[in-house]
Amino acid sequence: MTHSFEVGVITFGEISPDLRTGALMSPRDRMAEIVEQGVVADEVGLDVYAVGEHHRSDFVASAPPVILAAVAARTNRIRLTSGVTVLGSEDPVRVFQDFATLDLLSDGRAEIIAGRGSFSESFPLFGYDVADYADLYREKLDALLAIRAGNPAVWRGGPHTRDLTGLDVAPRPVGELPIWVGSGGTPASAVRAGSLGLPLALGLVLGPIGQFTGAVAKYYEAFEAAGHPAANARVGITAHGYVGATSQGARDTMYPYFKVGIRENNHQRGAGFDLPRAAFDAQATPGGGLLVGSPQEVIDKLMTYHELYGVTRAVFHLGYGHMPQRDHLAAIERLGTEVAPVMRREVSRTAGSAA
Repeated sequence: MTHSFEVGVITFGEISPDLRTGALMSPRDRMAEIVEQGVVADEVGLDVYAVGEHHRSDFVASAPPVILAAVAARTNRIRLTSGVTVLGSEDPVRVFQDFATLDLLSDGRAEIIAGRGSFSESFPLFGYDVADYADLYREKLDALLAIRAGNPAVWRGGPHTRDLTGLDVAPRPVGELPIWVGSGGTPASAVRAGSLGLPLALGLVLGPIGQFTGAVAKYYEAFEAAGHPAANARVGITAHGYVGATSQGARDTMYPYFKVGIRENNHQRGAGFDLPRAAFDAQATPGGGLLVGSPQEVIDKLMTYHELYGVTRAVFHLGYGHMPQRDHLAAIERLGTEVAPVMRREVSRTAGSAA
């Protein structure tokens, strides 16, 4: 199966202090910004809009399917996905129902990226022990796939989950609901995704562009070893970035907000750090993971990701640290009009040459 190259954007809905005044935007106004970003992404021709689940007062995105339903009502073609659903602290039945409902509302545009999550606030919030983090995720992913596979669902629960045998789970989506495995790049999660025959969504914060080489190789090996058609394997990346009119302008616009996001909103409270400008600029070079620069610079880096990993989807985390909306929307527009069309054309051309 040949996959066209997809480009999208993601938000966590963080509320960071204003760089000049230190003031915080109201949750209501922040939510309006998020919906507008999804609408503009659709208008400029992007393929994917993702909302990442977080359960803290400095984020507003604790219920991604609700936010995505609001975006669905004002868009026509863009795919709507979580990024990620923290499955270990969720009920897989409810997750399926929520996204099946979104799928019906959006005429088949919903999907799920199911991950373990790098934020753990949801575990005590919903009565789970974070020590069971890995086991909860493994069991609930198996349950979610069983629910997707048929109705009534047939699945025998484990130590942390209940049997689902013979239960009616409704509504059902328009077609088969896509489920991706969200991963921070560990070999174990890559192998799991490959063994299950699921697409792999890699999340990058900082690091070298080649940091996932080993994990991706294991993903493709596990995919084929489990008997799934190798051509159906699929890898996507989610990375922080910004698309500016110029390389230097993009870096200058992104850095102060990204620095705030890393310091104020990164992982657990108190676990953020100050990112020096030199370290940021190093991540913006061809060997670094950030997708920041002019349109051509970003295209070049995406082609590197495609060549390294076979990536056919790139989702940009623009404006982390609560960049002003005008700058955020400008980057979305450049991504949709200057980056995505070139990537689709170039990947299609190289795929045709290989065939």
